[in-house]
Amino acid sequence: MSKKITKSRKPQLEKKAMNPLNYVNPFACGIDVGANSVFVCAPVKNGLEIREYSTFTADLKEMVEWLKSCKIKSCAMESTGVYWIPVFDIIEEGGIEAILVNAHHVKTVPGRKTDVKDCQWLQQLHSYGLLRGSFRPKKEILPLRAYVRQRSRLFEKAAREVLLMQKALTQMNVRLKMVISDITGLTGMKMIKAMIDGERNPKILVSLRNHHCQKNEEEIAKGLDGTYQEEHIFALRQSYEAYQFFHMQILECEKNIKKELEKLHQIIGEIYPTHVKNQESLKESKKKRRNKTIANRSAYYFDASEKVEKCTGVNLLQIPGMESSTLVKILSEIGTDMSRWPTSSHFISWLGLCPGNKISGGKVLSSRTKPSSNRVAQALRVAAHTLYRSKTALGSFFRRMRSKLGAPKAITAAAHKMAKIIYHMLKFKTSFRELGADYYERQYQKRVLTSLKRRAKEFGFDVVPMAN
Repeated sequence: MSKKITKSRKPQLEKKAMNPLNYVNPFACGIDVGANSVFVCAPVKNGLEIREYSTFTADLKEMVEWLKSCKIKSCAMESTGVYWIPVFDIIEEGGIEAILVNAHHVKTVPGRKTDVKDCQWLQQLHSYGLLRGSFRPKKEILPLRAYVRQRSRLFEKAAREVLLMQKALTQMNVRLKMVISDITGLTGMKMIKAMIDGERNPKILVSLRNHHCQKNEEEIAKGLDGTYQEEHIFALRQSYEAYQFFHMQILECEKNIKKELEKLHQIIGEIYPTHVKNQESLKESKKKRRNKTIANRSAYYFDASEKVEKCTGVNLLQIPGMESSTLVKILSEIGTDMSRWPTSSHFISWLGLCPGNKISGGKVLSSRTKPSSNRVAQALRVAAHTLYRSKTALGSFFRRMRSKLGAPKAITAAAHKMAKIIYHMLKFKTSFRELGADYYERQYQKRVLTSLKRRAKEFGFDVVPMAN
């Protein structure tokens, strides 16, 4: 049921003649979304009308019908948490444009912090075209994004169970972590399973050692000699079973991700029928693909890089530092339509990887990047961190920035470059061409030499190369 807050609002006469702002969206409404109710402000014949609706589905559908009767074409809403998602979906299903605005951009006005005044203020700003909607992928990307985010959460839960297994082993003084590199590897999981089943003899446990282990049998047997209290074995068993359970759920997530990638490929194939699969890039992506190992534990059970290439039309795995799991995460967050960002600078600013622009009185107060929890930016930072030993142009750039600015800023700078490359590859469907570290070093030396010549000329000198 709806509840009217006020019937109308008549404009007050101004004492001074002023040129009024022109309406950009005359049929616009503002919505303030809460946990239990939403406040809607929409223009009617006599002015503005504000109504309160409950968040039940039937009430939200009634709200949409009222908005249609008011001939509303666009709605601007602000919210905290995820309360806006069902409201957003129901409004879009009703054929009305919906945009979600950043509350930080509209909340700094004093004297307007009530639900009623919030929706009025949003309606006024949106009618004048002063609001910018937050980015949300297209509908065909949303299921893929949900599965990928769920997979990441399951990995986090599984990692917590690993810590609990290590804690139980430490309490029993079983120093398994000291004698093998990873307790969740092939050797570690076999030994933990044997301990849970009742085996206590270090000599029998060490026979489960994989031949690739660096430690010899005597060292491993010494670390397996513990107290094995029953209460700690109980905790170890529960953590082990929970770890296995979460990885079974991860496998289910990956099966759904594979289905969504195949669906997306069919949709993209209908939109872009001219996409041709690059056989050479596919061979290179398959060559670089790695299975689940200690270095790449989050790899997919299927060839995710090939699926992503079919959806995007380009091989993003050619970019140094990129992995298949990173590619899927990027695709699930931004999709394939890069027209949502006019330029690469807009895209990098949305990621939060560009320098800040805080200047006052001609003095730069701060140029730090803004705090951001953008998942694409996090994935690019992780990928950039692997460039330290890369014999590529990006690797050479990362090492130079690291020596100049330090590791954190160098990671951000390299992620900035990777984001620009991804933008141009996805938007213009171009392939990545690696120039090599030597080419980058020659270009860098050329820039430095040009700068030195310019500075020397300012002081009346000339730079002359030394004779051999």
